[in-house]
Amino acid sequence: MKKKRKNKYYNNLSTGFIKITNHGYAFVHIKEFQKDVFIPKNKTHQALEGDLVKIRFYYNNRKGIKVEGEVLKIIKRKTKQFIGILKKSNIKSDDKYGIIKNNNIHVDILVSMKKLEKYHHNDKVLVQIISWPKKLRSPLGKIIKVFGSSGEYKTEIYSLLEEYKMSYKFSKKMENEAKKIFSERIIDLRSRKDMRNVNTFTIDPLNAKDFDDALSIRKLNTDIWEIGVHISDVSHYIKEGSLLDKEAYSRATSIYFVGKVIPMFPTILSNDLCSLQPKKDKLSFSYIFNINSKGEILKNWFGKTIIQSDRKFTYEEVQCIIDQKKGDYYEDIYTLFSFSKILIQNRLKNGGIYMEKVEVKFHLDEKNNPTSLYLEKNNDAHRLIEEFMLLTNRKISEFVSLNLNGIPSNKLYIYRVHDKPDFQKIISLKKIIEPLGYFLDLKNLKIAINHLLKQIKGKPEQNMIENLILRSMSKAKYSTKNIGHYGLSFIYYTHFTSPIRRYSDIIAHRLLYYYLNNNKKRDKNEKYKLKTIECYEKQSQHCSYKERLAIDIEREFLKFIQVKYIIKFIGKEFYGIITGFTDWSVYIDLLLFQTEGMVRLRDIKEDSYILNSNNYSIIGKKKRKTYYLGDKVKVKLMDVNIEKKQIILDWIDYNT
Repeated sequence: MKKKRKNKYYNNLSTGFIKITNHGYAFVHIKEFQKDVFIPKNKTHQALEGDLVKIRFYYNNRKGIKVEGEVLKIIKRKTKQFIGILKKSNIKSDDKYGIIKNNNIHVDILVSMKKLEKYHHNDKVLVQIISWPKKLRSPLGKIIKVFGSSGEYKTEIYSLLEEYKMSYKFSKKMENEAKKIFSERIIDLRSRKDMRNVNTFTIDPLNAKDFDDALSIRKLNTDIWEIGVHISDVSHYIKEGSLLDKEAYSRATSIYFVGKVIPMFPTILSNDLCSLQPKKDKLSFSYIFNINSKGEILKNWFGKTIIQSDRKFTYEEVQCIIDQKKGDYYEDIYTLFSFSKILIQNRLKNGGIYMEKVEVKFHLDEKNNPTSLYLEKNNDAHRLIEEFMLLTNRKISEFVSLNLNGIPSNKLYIYRVHDKPDFQKIISLKKIIEPLGYFLDLKNLKIAINHLLKQIKGKPEQNMIENLILRSMSKAKYSTKNIGHYGLSFIYYTHFTSPIRRYSDIIAHRLLYYYLNNNKKRDKNEKYKLKTIECYEKQSQHCSYKERLAIDIEREFLKFIQVKYIIKFIGKEFYGIITGFTDWSVYIDLLLFQTEGMVRLRDIKEDSYILNSNNYSIIGKKKRKTYYLGDKVKVKLMDVNIEKKQIILDWIDYNT
């Protein structure tokens, strides 16, 4: 007589998305349970990461796991295409298959040796699963595309773009449409304010080619200046519904890699026609205002203009002019700088959070290999431009959203919104920084965060704490539902100032132009028609989604460059700051490189360390020594894995 299985009920069926670990066991989230259903290694039945699966589950209290299950059926594959690295070197002559390794799935993909003759060991490829015979532990696939040798600059860029499903080529039709726009440009000056006789210049990074914005300034009398913020009038050239418009919407943003840009528009438009180059007549959409010496704005004007930039400045050149108090357009630049300081003060008084950005930058050689690293800090020149762009985005948003009497107009618009921080993340931040000697007043959070940012300036733990603050914040996004911008402390805010590289700004341009023309009763030929709020909300969500993808892809490529650069330092010792713990490892920010490496807990020789229950520290079993997030330690660079973008460290100094 068969024994009855205890605590197992096989009639429990459900569906969900599967998460498979590198070790092969998996979890499926289903609504009925708070905890995910555990799927043992031998019960995943050919499911792959992210697949929608049908499972049967049961209760298994003997193992201490409440709910265990097995995959019955794969309802829908998340994808059948994967990017991986072809491994041919250790294959014996009688082997039938070559192996393609992918870090995101727990199995290799096999490709018939007969079909691998034209491919090389370590090629990065796009492979498609064609079948998975029951007798094989891995699926069979075919190579669709080869990107080049793994670890090379172009290979990594184009394989990342493919992985994130980001467009990077313009079709012949699109290129032809761009050429047609370029050759047929007609300027109707009757509908534009002519600003070509006013001192105007652009301030951009050294290698910039797409100039979105220019500033103009003239003194009207002893106490009043007229300042113009001129933004490229991209929507004049790109008609809604055109081929290029649809492609720009699909991309939603330009992508900025180290040393390369994947533009939202063909370069004939982004770097030439729409770019506000010096000594050329250019069409712009402008915010022009009068301001007195106290920084009070007396008068606003919004509309289409024609400008001519007198000079193209880099941030470094403008910083030199500010520091040395001399140079081209010194008086204009210094006046704008003085006003930018007032704008910053006003923003901070109003409760804006003030974070100074530090970016890791690299010099590349002719083969695009990183030769040196430098940290670019926001200087006065950066802040000058930033403040006038913030002001423009705010003022345009207010103009649309408020009537002259200050009462909300309820007009439809696209806003850049930023919600309050997640309270639990703020509590976590508070707990992490307290052992380091910092305090966070939760009653006056913005003031407390600004105070904390001042306190950590120049300290080794600055980068880590700034990242923790950023992670505790909500993500800014686009929406038709205005909830204000928490970080900037603006009630109304939009993105208007970068239409060459952000589609959200083109939406903002079209809507503003519609409202400006709507007020002019004589203009009955306005072609732009308002769509439904649902339509703009869908566009907002799409722009937010694509922005997140672009940020992720840029970060991932930066990590690749950092890892590639750091190889030459293997065997050297460095100081680092502890930035994170898991059950198996410690993550350390290498101060010299501003990049994260990892020490395995089992490799720390002085004691056997375990993760404390709060996840913010580790403790030695014997000596009871505790290490916290933010502690400074000395490490040795042991190894680098370019494929996994990992930096392996050894913990050499325990008493720093």
